[in-house]
Parts: sequence; structure tokens; C-alpha cells
Amino acid sequence: MEDYLIGIGKRIKEIRKENNKTISDIARVAEVTGGLISRIENGRTIPSLPVLLKIINSLEVEVTDFFNGMAKVNGAKFIVSRKEDNSSIEKEANAVGFNYTYIFGKQLSSLGFETVLLEVQPNSEREKVTTDAYEFKYMLSGECYYIIDEEEVLLKDGDSIFFDGRIPHVPVNRSDAPTKMLVVYFFI
Repeated sequence: MEDYLIGIGKRIKEIRKENNKTISDIARVAEVTGGLISRIENGRTIPSLPVLLKIINSLEVEVTDFFNGMAKVNGAKFIVSRKEDNSSIEKEANAVGFNYTYIFGKQLSSLGFETVLLEVQPNSEREKVTTDAYEFKYMLSGECYYIIDEEEVLLKDGDSIFFDGRIPHVPVNRSDAPTKMLVVYFFI
């Protein structure tokens, strides 16, 4: 992951030079200091997401084009996401017994996807939700009922389901043990 983050600075420098822009040009439009741009380009600091988006905008490239060039910068054919780098995600405030862990996400051309580990505790409670994504769920352990619109489907270890997240849905754990599932969101 560190190599990927260092690659962000290299990518900024590459695009800046291709477009004959100076560090000052980018800094002025992005509303940051030239020193910060220099430190980012040289891998000495990593920008926050809002600052990175301002820098990408100042480079006059699309965000997807910026990241599509990252593999060329790093020479990598894949990105590994390590368990210890996973982080918890705060989702719906009124969801009790739902624990989401961010695993991996990437924007590939017009397709963005995100992978999370979802634990649904016994007696969990949440209203149906919708997402702007197609959703793939793979049951790792336990069992739960997936309610999609008005239909219920029982899912057990090794089962999977794929559906349009724009349809109201919710997993319900009626057992007395936690349920774990791998969730992949394919953004529309």
C-alpha cells in the first residue's frame, strides 16, 4: 500500500510535467502551498482526500484517468490489501448489530467497486436500505435471511447472492450466532 501511496506523488509530477505546469501553477489552483506539492511529489507526505481531489482538478484530468495511470507508475499488476490495514466503516446511525469493515476499493474506467466484510449480529435491527450499486454477497459463516423488496432468501455458509442494490433490502440474522459475509459493491 505504501508503494501505491508514493505512486500518487509520482503520478502528480508526471501529469504536471506532461502539461508543462509548474509546482506553483498547481498549488495556486489547488489552494495549497508549493511546498506541500513538492513534498507530495517526492513521497514525503500523503495528501488528504479533499486536497488530492483539488490537486487532480488543478492538473485538469479526470479522477479516473489519474488513477488509471497508477499501475504504469508503480509497474504493479495488482494491489494487495492486508488484513491489518482494513478499517471499520460507520454506516447507518440507526443500525444496531451491523459491523462493516472496509477491505478494498478501486475505480476501473467506468466501473467502481468496493469490498467490505459485514458482520450481522443476532437480534440486529435496521430498516431496508438502497445503494447505487449492484451487490454481491458471499456467506463466510453463519446464516441470515436476505429480504429484497418483499422476498426472503435464506443464505448459509458458502451461498452467494447478487442483486441490484437500488431495490430496498436488508439482511436479518434470526440465529443465535453472528453472521459474516463478504460484500462487493459494483457502483453504477
